[in-house]
Amino acid sequence: MNALMTNTYPVTAADYTSAGRASADIKRKLKQLGVSGDVLRRVAVASYEVELNLVIHSLGGELSLSVYPDRVQLVSSDVGPGIPDLSLAMREGWSTANDEARSLGFGAGMGLPNMKRNADDFDIQSEVGKGTVITMGFRLA
Repeated sequence: MNALMTNTYPVTAADYTSAGRASADIKRKLKQLGVSGDVLRRVAVASYEVELNLVIHSLGGELSLSVYPDRVQLVSSDVGPGIPDLSLAMREGWSTANDEARSLGFGAGMGLPNMKRNADDFDIQSEVGKGTVITMGFRLA
């Protein structure tokens, strides 16, 4: 099935001043397409969390949005340290955020759990020393 819309947002590591711009644009685009409030809220939460993870934990990456007639898909891919222990990283409250991120109020360890909780489909693939790819799907019907 062909996407109705696609967009890719580059995300720069440690760029806290721009953090949230991609997720705000995603929310705006989905609202313009008439996506229901419930789905819009869940995509907004997940896209913000994954965008902040790119800023805080990676060496840079991108967030891609694809909208299909029956679903929204978000894919985050980064170059970075990777996640050595996925089961630990999925636990609420566990974080490897640095002091700078914590001083700005980020790094509470809720990012990955919030992504999984809000997405209908969630997949995370990570390789230490290479990076991480997170794919989330949200049903529209």
